[in-house]
Amino acid sequence: MRKMLNVLYVTNPEAYLVKDGENLVVRIQDQEAFRTPIHYLEGIVTFGYMGASPALLGMCVEKGVTVSFLTASGKHQATVHGSPKGNVLLRRKQYRLADSDHDSAQIASMFIIGKLANCRTVLRRFISDYGEKVDAAQVVNVSKILARNVLRVNKEIHLDEVRGIEGESAREYFSVLNHLIVAQKEYFYIQGRNRRPPLDNFNALLSFLYSLLLHEARAALETVGLDPYVGFLHRDRPGRVGLALDLMEEFRPYMADRLALSLINRRQVTGDGFIKKESGGVVMKDTARKAVIEAWQKRKREEITHPFLNKKIPAGLLPYAQALLLARHLRGDLDRYPPFVWK
Repeated sequence: MRKMLNVLYVTNPEAYLVKDGENLVVRIQDQEAFRTPIHYLEGIVTFGYMGASPALLGMCVEKGVTVSFLTASGKHQATVHGSPKGNVLLRRKQYRLADSDHDSAQIASMFIIGKLANCRTVLRRFISDYGEKVDAAQVVNVSKILARNVLRVNKEIHLDEVRGIEGESAREYFSVLNHLIVAQKEYFYIQGRNRRPPLDNFNALLSFLYSLLLHEARAALETVGLDPYVGFLHRDRPGRVGLALDLMEEFRPYMADRLALSLINRRQVTGDGFIKKESGGVVMKDTARKAVIEAWQKRKREEITHPFLNKKIPAGLLPYAQALLLARHLRGDLDRYPPFVWK
């Protein structure tokens, strides 16, 4: 099992990252603002338009530290990492299965079963906590639809049918998320999922959390030797990390949606942490991003019992645990890929 080290998130647009010996140094206006030995890190994520010295990037490649550059709103721009690792036979198996619609549908359905089951748990927990205080009839109804769709996906169906059920379920799920917001309703609401750019505060918050999650999923896949670009649900597209998008499906409800709702309902993020631009897109202010990243890091340290491994692990290791299970399935050690199902 991979040891969970730290991911450094750099949000100051004036920061510049340099190498000093075996240390990473963050400079702001030519002044040293932060320093850490490189071996303490497993990844670096920067937001905004800043830079890093070639010497630092070279050290990161040598030490296996992935560096991702995102825009201020969380859109991925570039990632720097070393040569692909892992057994070439594993990657060849991944490519062969990805070329087969039947095999792709089998694996993709497992990702979606995990996603729908975890979406349902988000709704069920709301019903348990607030069902007697609010009108939860619509939430209950969508929870039942998701339960039926889990059964539909868990059959021998075509890849397009998997995508169709996933799309239908996502529309139902997002149609009731406003019911789960019990504070700051004047600032946070959602009219369906939108992005590029997000058009409301809630979507901006979700997009930012999904960007953090995607970085974790990609790093986990590369760690176990899989190609993050070749997916089973998300097909090949230049520059798109299809398998990382596949893997993060089952984690969206547990690690991102649930955290977004907690941040809003506990007023850890507020309406004044967002800006609506002339284009209609909404972006987060630096103060809001820092609050979200702090909560994200805390959530990653929480322990959870993995349902398949039956052992407690930090939530931040879940992508790595699932990437390992996926690799075992592709090698033929497991008959089916066991998705992460939050209970």
